[in-house]
Amino acid sequence: MSPPLTQAGLVTAAFGRHYLVELADGEILECVPRGKKSEVACGDRVEIQRSSADQGVIESTLPRSSLLYRSDAYRQKIIAANVTQIICVVAVEPAFSDELVARCLIAAHDQNLQTLIVLNKCDLPADAARATLAPYRAIGHRVLELSALQDAAPLRPFLQGHTSVLVGQSGMGKSTLINSLLPEARAATREISTALDSGKHTTTHARLYHLNTESNLIDCPGVQMFGLHHLSLGEIESGFVEFAPYLGQCRFHNCSHTHEPNCALLTAVVAGKIDARRMKLFQDISRPKRDTHSR
Repeated sequence: MSPPLTQAGLVTAAFGRHYLVELADGEILECVPRGKKSEVACGDRVEIQRSSADQGVIESTLPRSSLLYRSDAYRQKIIAANVTQIICVVAVEPAFSDELVARCLIAAHDQNLQTLIVLNKCDLPADAARATLAPYRAIGHRVLELSALQDAAPLRPFLQGHTSVLVGQSGMGKSTLINSLLPEARAATREISTALDSGKHTTTHARLYHLNTESNLIDCPGVQMFGLHHLSLGEIESGFVEFAPYLGQCRFHNCSHTHEPNCALLTAVVAGKIDARRMKLFQDISRPKRDTHSR
C-alpha cells in the first residue's frame, strides 16, 4: 500500500503549535507539526499530509533561504523564514529603543537580508528621532519617513519583489501600516480566528499577507528586546558595518574593543570615524559574549 500523498504549502500564520498553511490553489488548512517539537516558522514552505477536509499534518519543512529568530541564554524564538528584507519600524513617539534597532540590523546582516528603517508618525515634531537615526543614515542604512495614519503609500515601492518582515516595539504603528497597505488585513484576521475555533489560539508569532504575486509582508507581534545569544562576538562585530575597515587591526587579536591599548575601533571613535553612540551600543550588546569568554 503506497503512503498518502503530501502537498506543498506556505505557512501564513503561526499560533503556538497551530499553523495555517496555504496550498497552491489558495486553499487554507489548519495544520499541526508531526511530533512534539515544533520548528516551523511563518514563511516556511512545507510538505503537509491532509488529515481531514480542512486540516493537515506538517510532515517536513523545505530548505530555507533565511531564518530570522531571536534568542537569549535559555531559549530561542523563531520569527520568520524565507524573508529577503527586514523593516524596522520606529516612531517619533513613543521614544524607541536605539539598541533594538541595532540588534535588528545585526540579525538582518547575519542572514544577508536587505534592511529599511521606517520612521513613523512624522506628522509630529521629529527632530529628536531624526537625530537618533542620523548615525544609521551615515553608514548607509535606508531610512523612510512617513505617517501611516495619513499615507503609507511611500512604503510600497520598497516592498515590491520582497518577502519583508515588519519588526518593532509595541506602539510604533505597525498595525496602522498593515491596515493602510492592506485594508483587507482586518478581514483576514477575522477569518484566521474563525478557522482556529473563534480565536481560541490568540497568540500569533507572525502572519503573512500577499501584497501581489511577487511581494509578501510578514507582521510580527511587538518586541521589546531582540536577543542575539546565537551569534558569536565576530558575527556581532560584522553587524556593525562601519567597523569593517578596522577589524583585525587592533594590537591584540582577541581585543574586546572596550579598554585595550591600540584598539583600532576606539582610535577610530576618537578620530570621529565611528560614531561614539554606535560604539557604546556594540559594547553593550557584546558584553555577554565578553563575559563568557573571560570566565
